[in-house]
Amino acid sequence: MKAPVLTSVFLLLVSGAAAARSQDVTIPLNIERLSAKAVESVNVTVDGPLLQLASKFLSASDPDQKAVKDLIGNLKGVYVRTFEFANPGEYSDIDVEALRSQMRAPVWSKMVTVRSKKDGVGENVDVFFKMEKGQIAGLVVIAAEPKELTVVNIVGSIDLDQLSKLGGQFGIPKIDVEPEKK
Repeated sequence: MKAPVLTSVFLLLVSGAAAARSQDVTIPLNIERLSAKAVESVNVTVDGPLLQLASKFLSASDPDQKAVKDLIGNLKGVYVRTFEFANPGEYSDIDVEALRSQMRAPVWSKMVTVRSKKDGVGENVDVFFKMEKGQIAGLVVIAAEPKELTVVNIVGSIDLDQLSKLGGQFGIPKIDVEPEKK
């Protein structure tokens, strides 16, 4: 995927990951079945004890590692599904809509919508977030290209200030987030 948002979320996953097995957004069976049509599929599930174990390997004295450790400490899980196809049209809009339909107001809000067509090729990215008690409690990225579909689901508390501190590191682009003035 070429979308910077997807890259940021995926690199965040690679640089660390996080805890527990409650997945608020389910990956529908029709999406899971796409792996049979795909020339390549990736299924990443990082949750529970594995996430807590990963955070133990990060140093609290190294500022970069501490930032990652703090960020992933509040997460419950990171789930990624990627399907790459030999030809366009091997998955349908109905497959993608099965995912989008789960992110409904008032629980979920759409943060980003990207629709682009370069050289006749469409690329679509949707980013949704879930709010609980005034904090982001989940993030879902759906990135669809003619020959590739990726879904990233991050479950748990996501602190944008912490995320912005990781900008420019671990391949995560620099994001300027101004703290709320009191």
